[in-house]
Amino acid sequence: MDKLLKYLNSLSKTERSAYAAACKTSEGYLRKAISTGQRIGERLCIALDRESAGAVRCEDIRPDVDWAYLRAQEPGNDKVGTNG
Repeated sequence: MDKLLKYLNSLSKTERSAYAAACKTSEGYLRKAISTGQRIGERLCIALDRESAGAVRCEDIRPDVDWAYLRAQEPGNDKVGTNG
């Protein structure tokens, strides 16, 4: 969660509010989750990743989830679905 905190701190107040709103959460919730080590849900992890353009990756927030499997399923990824 260090990357999430670093990312939040790099944004202006207006940008932080917009980022949190785009993720359908609040800056207060994110800061509380960071400070208490709260487990952030997968849906929010994905939103945080997407809205930060990958600056904060799902893996940074929830290393306990097998994100590599999901990333391998992304369209255009040649590692999955090839019939040889």
